[in-house]
Amino acid sequence: MTDDPTASATTEPATTEPGTTGFRANVDELVANNLRYHESFGDGPLDVRPRRKLAIVACMDSRMDIFDMLGLAHGEAHIIRNAGGVVTDDVIRSLVLSQRRLGTEEIILIHHTNCGLEGVSVDEFKKELEDEVGIRPWWALEAFTDPDADVRQSIKRLQLSPFVKYKDHISGFVYDVHTGLLNPVL
Repeated sequence: MTDDPTASATTEPATTEPGTTGFRANVDELVANNLRYHESFGDGPLDVRPRRKLAIVACMDSRMDIFDMLGLAHGEAHIIRNAGGVVTDDVIRSLVLSQRRLGTEEIILIHHTNCGLEGVSVDEFKKELEDEVGIRPWWALEAFTDPDADVRQSIKRLQLSPFVKYKDHISGFVYDVHTGLLNPVL
């Protein structure tokens, strides 16, 4: 890669394995990409309130481009992402702000196949961290074995939350990372 911020970006990943000596920081390349993005930026000004009154909770998995896979444009939906796409206290906090201050009335949950949280042993994971850093994590890992069941669990958490105002339009899906298809969870 060149030091020229206007040169075209490489499509090669910065690293293949966590902790390997082949790691290369991405920030310089991404800032250069942003300069090119800025030059052709056509989204502004967009209202802070999503046009579709839609909030999406999804996994942070890098294989899912939420806007592209749903045909959304910038400014149409709030996208809230975390490991597993699970409904946690922080997701509830974000959804409450999204609904009560920014006008959203529909929630879509998107989990996916082949998730990094799928099948993780919570006790083993927390023990590894405790052994390494000297303290057991206080947060819930939210690992699961069945993405469909976890979507149903997340929907139930939303339905039971006294803070989530609009509950009539909550739906959930499992995205198949091999086919690109959203499968509804009933």
